Amino acid sequence: MDAFADDPPIEEDIQPLLTDRDETVAIAESCTGGLIGSLLTNVSGASAYFDRSIVTYSYAAKQTALAVPRERLDRDGAVSSSVAKAMATGVRDVSTTTWGVATTGVAGPTGGSPEKPVGTAYIGLSHAGEWGSSESYATATHHKFEGSRIEIKEQIARTALSKLFEAIKQQ
Repeated sequence: MDAFADDPPIEEDIQPLLTDRDETVAIAESCTGGLIGSLLTNVSGASAYFDRSIVTYSYAAKQTALAVPRERLDRDGAVSSSVAKAMATGVRDVSTTTWGVATTGVAGPTGGSPEKPVGTAYIGLSHAGEWGSSESYATATHHKFEGSRIEIKEQIARTALSKLFEAIKQQ
């Protein structure tokens, strides 16, 4: 799984940023099915900053493991900006990490619709600021990828790690 990897891969660039800051990350994965967690744990020493990856493929898993509101899932569907943000916030808060990252999308080759075609993905990112600082936040970005199911999953995973990398650098 390195067809879309930089040299060095983004997961190696994230390590010093998180360890130098004594920050941690947890991942909530739907369409990537654990790939982001796998990429992070490919780096020796990941246990210093990587807490967990929760694969929440179903609506029920998103509700029970991440506290994504049923109303949000009903209203917007699992593949949406609002659910990606809720997943990122949920995994951050459940794991009490500094950062939460989430992926939700349509990897294909089936399952797409005119509104959400195959390759559609949302990546959620959340940060926990110091208590009382009002600096905690959550964002989500919309993406469109092309390729096979495996290629789309890798692109989503690597883009999610790139979004995390950029956010950490800006913090």
